[in-house]
Amino acid sequence: MKNIRYFCFTCLSCKIFKLFFNMAKLIADNPELLTYIDGKLHITILGGIKLTGLDRLKVTLKLIRTDNKQNAFRHNLDLYNSIQTEQLIEKSAEALDVSTNEISMAISQLTTALENYRAERLEAMKPKQPEKKQLTDQERKAALTYLKSPDLLQRTKQAIAESGIIGEETNSLIAYLTYTSRKRHTPLHLMCLGASGTGKTWLQEKVSELMPEEDKLEITTLSMNAFYYFGKEELKHKLLLIEDLDGAEAVLYPLRELQSKRKISKTVTLKDSKGNLKTVTLNVEGPVCVSGCTTREELYEDNANRCILLYMDISPEQDKKIMDYQRKLSAGLIDQYEERKIKEQIKNVQRLLKPITVKNPFATFLSLPEAVFKPRRTMLLLLLFTETITYYHQYQRELKTDTDTGEQYIESTVEDIEAAFTLLETTLLKKSDELNDACRGFFEQLKALLKQQDTEAFYAKEVRSAMRLSPSSLGRYLYDLERMGYIKITRGNRYKGFEYKIQNWNDLEALTGDAQKLVKEILENIRSVTRNPPVTQEVNGLHNVQKISRKQAVTQESKKIADTPKK
Repeated sequence: MKNIRYFCFTCLSCKIFKLFFNMAKLIADNPELLTYIDGKLHITILGGIKLTGLDRLKVTLKLIRTDNKQNAFRHNLDLYNSIQTEQLIEKSAEALDVSTNEISMAISQLTTALENYRAERLEAMKPKQPEKKQLTDQERKAALTYLKSPDLLQRTKQAIAESGIIGEETNSLIAYLTYTSRKRHTPLHLMCLGASGTGKTWLQEKVSELMPEEDKLEITTLSMNAFYYFGKEELKHKLLLIEDLDGAEAVLYPLRELQSKRKISKTVTLKDSKGNLKTVTLNVEGPVCVSGCTTREELYEDNANRCILLYMDISPEQDKKIMDYQRKLSAGLIDQYEERKIKEQIKNVQRLLKPITVKNPFATFLSLPEAVFKPRRTMLLLLLFTETITYYHQYQRELKTDTDTGEQYIESTVEDIEAAFTLLETTLLKKSDELNDACRGFFEQLKALLKQQDTEAFYAKEVRSAMRLSPSSLGRYLYDLERMGYIKITRGNRYKGFEYKIQNWNDLEALTGDAQKLVKEILENIRSVTRNPPVTQEVNGLHNVQKISRKQAVTQESKKIADTPKK
């Protein structure tokens, strides 16, 4: 009889336990004020819980009975500390007049609920990397056909325009090719420059939409050590998009190191499980392609001279194009479905590009105008941009093999070099100009205004009224131009105003003429030395060609010299 009663009592306890367990509920609407309801117990976790430090679970609890809310018990403890937990159970049971079994059961279930809540929060906080899309046979065939098509750069420029980017044809193509270089061992970097409201962020955002989601990372702001806590290969061959460099000012140094050395490292001191200090080195590997926007080129000069600089088009014609597009978009006259379709096609084209070594046999012929500032880094940018154009044409180039090393590669052509010079003409010109873009724009507008008025002299008041400039901007431009000798004061005083006169009318034309003349001479020299072999293709778009070894080349050259009749 005793056994039967004991058995029945146990079954009743099980039912009560299950009933309490089903009633128990953790309410996490407010992370700083968690609530746990378990039968007649109402437990509030004041201040929430810390998500870091999984070896402890420190909480501040407020326990009350649902039928007597005036009597409350508060206690601060670590739920993983058994001694503290036992003290909590005994003291709260006495204070609330509840059995220790009920308190113990509630605290045990609360601990489990908080562990599950913390695990869910940590999982939700992890950055979700988009999975790499697997192309269908039809998508792969369409992308391959696109990459094999003639006039690939022109077709790409047209597709970029049809994807919803208005104007900025050259800038958008440069940005597209720069972002394409993320897959190479030495990627390029980009900086979009211009005054506020000129479309820097818009251009970067629109061109980045043509890149696969799995290959890019958009950043608004970063803490000082953020880059060092990425996974070792988490940033490898990624496109980093920084909306405004002002928001990443704290990480400009590691960003420059990622651009130059293609890896960063930091040594920190941590405590092990026994409390001993231990030195740990955090390594993050690149390469990465960095793209950012700013209105202050001079402030970020160290980063700017590692980048291709894009200056936004601020002409009235560009304003008209953008406003016309905005009106059509608002009226529903833009086929946005077609724009999205083109974007997906370009993404598939990007996914089909494979890592391949590029060699430029004409690199020794290349040179820069003497007026270019920082020619070493500018030359490197020109060479890398030329290689990127070749890389983009990989399905239209012969795949050659170096028999000494076994390395496979493709070679740049004269057309690649010509395209690089054509696209970077403005950038190279800006790097040759001692005036910044804003001051140069003002100076050219000033010369056009004076030519229209058929005069060489002007007063600041007249210019400010005609160009609608703020006094501070006008004063800054005139100061820079006078300091560098582009204008001079002929008469007047600070009270009545100064009369200025332009000293040099054709400085920009001279820079442009010298650069174009140099490019023309380079291309003529290359064409006079060699001709490009015809491109042959197989089904996969690449043709395997065996290159003769260096030893054979030396033997053939020696034989030619021996066969040459001596004078």
